[in-house]
Amino acid sequence: MLEFHRRRRNQRGGVRGLVEWVAVVVGAVVVALLVKTYLVQAFRIPSSSMEQTLQIGDRVMVNKLSYRFGEPSPGDVVVFTRPEGAGTDPTAPEDLIKRVIGVGGDTIATVDGVLQRNGAPVDEPYLQPGTVTTGLEQPVTVPDGQLWVMGDNRTNSSDSRVFGPIPVDSVVGRAEVVMWPPGRFSRL
Repeated sequence: MLEFHRRRRNQRGGVRGLVEWVAVVVGAVVVALLVKTYLVQAFRIPSSSMEQTLQIGDRVMVNKLSYRFGEPSPGDVVVFTRPEGAGTDPTAPEDLIKRVIGVGGDTIATVDGVLQRNGAPVDEPYLQPGTVTTGLEQPVTVPDGQLWVMGDNRTNSSDSRVFGPIPVDSVVGRAEVVMWPPGRFSRL
């Protein structure tokens, strides 16, 4: 009789342990989904449009809370939902990553291959030396509530020069850190 009670207690302990493990796994999945949805998310860089800053295959951590209490600023690297004018290739990524060049009210242009914002040359230390920016020979004023975004690899980037300004509310978040590969770990 004593043996029967011992076995029964061990069976209950095994079931209880299994239930606890299932609860821990479900809880971890829920927390991970909440973090990805509302706080931070990793994105893989699929193209060379942001070289030298970002390389194909880099993984960046994007802060999704960054613009809940403020607006994007020129120089920020942002992830945003692909705008309609960015092509119809069904294999193209849903989200793009570019650098904010101008915000609502800014006038963007190029003069002799140099990017200008509001009539002043933009300091762009992230560009390869000797980079010439083209495609903005006529000044463009960014509408309120919109952003002008461009890739750092100006000769190989489909950006606002192609699809125009993007709505601020299409921004997923600000890219903060290159986290993979480990040898390229750096803040943006």
